[in-house]
Amino acid sequence: MGLPEREHTVTQAEAGRTVKHLALRVMGLSESMFSSLKFSGGIWVDGHPARANERLETGQTLKCRWEEKGRQCPEAYDLSLSIPYEDDHYLIIDKPAPLPVLSSARQQGPTVENALYGQMGRPENYLFRPVNRLDKGTSGLMTAALDANAQYLLQRQLHSPSFVREYMALCRGALPDREGTIALPIAQRENSVKREIRPDGLRAVTHYRVEAAGERGTLVRLRLETGRTHQIRVHLAALGCPIAGDYLYGTEDAAFPGRFALHSCRVCFLHPFTGEQVEVQSPFPESWKTML
Repeated sequence: MGLPEREHTVTQAEAGRTVKHLALRVMGLSESMFSSLKFSGGIWVDGHPARANERLETGQTLKCRWEEKGRQCPEAYDLSLSIPYEDDHYLIIDKPAPLPVLSSARQQGPTVENALYGQMGRPENYLFRPVNRLDKGTSGLMTAALDANAQYLLQRQLHSPSFVREYMALCRGALPDREGTIALPIAQRENSVKREIRPDGLRAVTHYRVEAAGERGTLVRLRLETGRTHQIRVHLAALGCPIAGDYLYGTEDAAFPGRFALHSCRVCFLHPFTGEQVEVQSPFPESWKTML
């Protein structure tokens, strides 16, 4: 991944603006990133170190450059990931399931992290920067940033109306209404990876709409307002409608080996650098409808 940088040539309308103003307002750096570069000597104007309050003239080139200190994955896996969206700042990955997102001492096999490392050609100073994550058993769209500043700027949107995450789930049971909102606080059980509904838990809000219903269950579209661990799984189970195959909050299902019927089907956000709306959709398996 090398040394990420941003470069900008001052326009006539921007003449007289300070280095800090252009770095933050035009080039999209965060306050923390700019402060770090200021003290590490990563801000340059026309090839020379620059001061934060220096005023620039038309045609001058402002460059902000920093070092990504990462780690190389112990092994690059030959697993081709589908990447339906990619630009200079972000990737949107269509994750298969079951596949963990991050490598760790306990997770030595293939992950999104080390599969992407191999797919990108084993770059130096590789550091995987997910903006949002998915459980191992969940398939579908997730977003990753290509540097620390891009990650910080998009994560600020994560739990706001600007960043939309929608899911499709095949549930066992029937929901109380065709559409509604589940607002139940979630807390972690003591000495367990499981979460539960508890009055002293964190605020958690999930909106849902039933797309189809049958004798064997319900196909439902869900939109997250908050992003608690296992939120959709816990909320649906709390309504007596657990996700098919959810071995933690429901019952294992041979039709979903190693995973469960939850798919991240839509991601939409406001691009921090271009101001344009980015939207990507991923269809859920059509076979889910026949399982109803």
